[in-house]
Amino acid sequence: MANYPVVIYGASGYTGMLIMDWLIDQQIPFTAVARNAKRVQEMMAQRVVRLESATYEIIEAEHNVESLARAFKGARVVCNTVGPFVNFGLTAVEAALNAGCHHIDTTGEQGYIRAVRDQFGDLYRQAGLLVSPSTAYMYTFAEIAAELALETHGVDVLETATLCRGARFAASGVTVGSTASIFELFRSEHCYLWEKKLVPHPPGTSINAVDPSFVQPVFSLPWGGTSLPVYYQNDPRVHSCSSYVGFYDNNVMQLVHGLGQKWEAEYKHLPRDHQDAVIKQIVDSTTPSMPPRERTTVVRTVDFAIGRGQLAAVRATVHGITAYIATGALQTAAVMKLLDGETSKVGFASACKAFGHRYLLGFLEQRGLARATVTQL
Repeated sequence: MANYPVVIYGASGYTGMLIMDWLIDQQIPFTAVARNAKRVQEMMAQRVVRLESATYEIIEAEHNVESLARAFKGARVVCNTVGPFVNFGLTAVEAALNAGCHHIDTTGEQGYIRAVRDQFGDLYRQAGLLVSPSTAYMYTFAEIAAELALETHGVDVLETATLCRGARFAASGVTVGSTASIFELFRSEHCYLWEKKLVPHPPGTSINAVDPSFVQPVFSLPWGGTSLPVYYQNDPRVHSCSSYVGFYDNNVMQLVHGLGQKWEAEYKHLPRDHQDAVIKQIVDSTTPSMPPRERTTVVRTVDFAIGRGQLAAVRATVHGITAYIATGALQTAAVMKLLDGETSKVGFASACKAFGHRYLLGFLEQRGLARATVTQL
């Protein structure tokens, strides 16, 4: 049972420890939950800033609903970072519900997000609790841009892009968990929203995203579809929404695209255990260990949304830095609202819908993590 109001599940991982950094900064006590308490303590001692001033505890739990529900009980909010979420996420969602906790997580895996909405959205609403996937750099920054675009009267169609410079699979920047989630996307549909219906992208879909922040177009992929088409499907303001992701290293993105094509041609129809072995081999060969802490001089992000209506047209852009550090900030911004009982939504809802895009943008701006511009087209 947790003695503190916030649980970090996945406490020995890169993102979990960055959330701890921000909770400590805001003097919020927390419970770290993981399978191995000794490993968590060792990793926290190496990586968590100002740990000596933190109020926290560590609880061991197995990854099943009963064990996690016991560990979460007594807390008010669970921050879940254990992925790939399509494989592990729903267990924690169910456990948090059983323990009477809000649940926020860090993934944009579309298949998982749809499952959370369909299987747990009403249950969380009936319990007066929030379940909010993708409270993270991906794709809250892009959603902030989309919400800024929607402030222009008449906009009902959104196209978004998430572009990041400095995060590379073979070098520092992308965590082991994120890499596993990225390649797990090969097994799922990548959907965009078209006239209120989720429609699969054709296999091999790609675009060249153009933004004035970059000299050359950025080769970008649907990246599993992202969370935004799902979040906007039932939003009466939006008829259609498509989202893309690109790293400003076109060679790396072409490599990922090629692996996706190879999956379609060679691995798609293999038994699942054979597919698991393929994904494990890819992950092990690209991200062998936890990367170092992000550097503000290297990791830069640009998320933009183009909004259109019959005559309206607008482009909203959010420039940012350090995607994983910003994720820790967004999780903490959400925690602060939930602990204060200040959420405009319960049930299944995005961070922007639950807490307000202007609040989240202001939280990031005040800490030097983002700035936004809006241009009428």
